[in-house]
Amino acid sequence: MRIALFITCVNDTMFPDTGRAVLRVLQRLGHEVIFPAAQTCCGQLHFNTGYQREAVPLARKFVDVFADADVVVSPSASCVAMVRESYRRVAEVSGDRGLLDAVAQVTPTVYEFSELLVDVLGVTDVGARFAHRVTYHPTCHGLRALGLGDRPLALLKAVRGIELVELGGASECCGFGGTFALKNSDVSVAMGLDKLSQVLATGAEVLTAADNSCLLHIGGLLSRARSDVRVMHYAEILAEGDDS
Repeated sequence: MRIALFITCVNDTMFPDTGRAVLRVLQRLGHEVIFPAAQTCCGQLHFNTGYQREAVPLARKFVDVFADADVVVSPSASCVAMVRESYRRVAEVSGDRGLLDAVAQVTPTVYEFSELLVDVLGVTDVGARFAHRVTYHPTCHGLRALGLGDRPLALLKAVRGIELVELGGASECCGFGGTFALKNSDVSVAMGLDKLSQVLATGAEVLTAADNSCLLHIGGLLSRARSDVRVMHYAEILAEGDDS
C-alpha cells in the first residue's frame, strides 16, 4: 500500500524519531511511504484557542496537499482528531462549498497510526522486540475523540520481550491540553503531578502514549522529579526489533 505520512508540527520540530519510527514499521511491513513536503500545521492550535477563521487556510492547505492520497497516517491522535472531527466546522466557517466538499473527501482517509495498523492493514504483530517494563497512557484525544480503545495496547502486547503494566487512573487527563497548559498552568501542573504519581507507582522504565505533546508534559515532570522513567511514543517501541 502507498501511504502518505502527516507528521505534525510537534513531531517535526521536537520528536523527529517518531516519524522515522512510523516509516520504519511500515517499510518493515512492505508498504511504500511518501512524505508530502508541502504539508504544514493542521490548525488545531488556532481552532482550540477560538480562532476558527484563522484555521481555514491551514485546513485548506491540508486537503490540497493530501487530496490524492489513498491513505494518510499520523502518529498523533490529537491532530487526527482535529482533521476528522473539526475540519467540517472549519469549512462551514469559511463559507466555501468547495472546501466543504474537499474536507468530506479527504478526512475519511486520515488515520492515527494504530488505526491504520489494526483496522486497515489488519496487523497487531509488527515484528518488534523491546525488553523493558512499559506502561501506557491513553491520551484524551485518542481515548475520547477517536475511540482508539485497545488498539495501541494490542500492538504493544505483541511486542517480544515487553513487560506491559497497567497504569492506574489511566483515563484521567495528564493536564497538558495544548494551550490549556499555558492559560491554566497551576491546574495543568497539579493534574500532571497526579499522573506522575501513577506512572511512578507502576515501576515502569518507559511511559508510552499516542501523543508526544502529552509525553512532553509528563516527561518534563518526570525530569523535574529526577526520575529515570523515559517517555517514548509507542511507534518508537514498535520500530524496535532485531533489525534495529
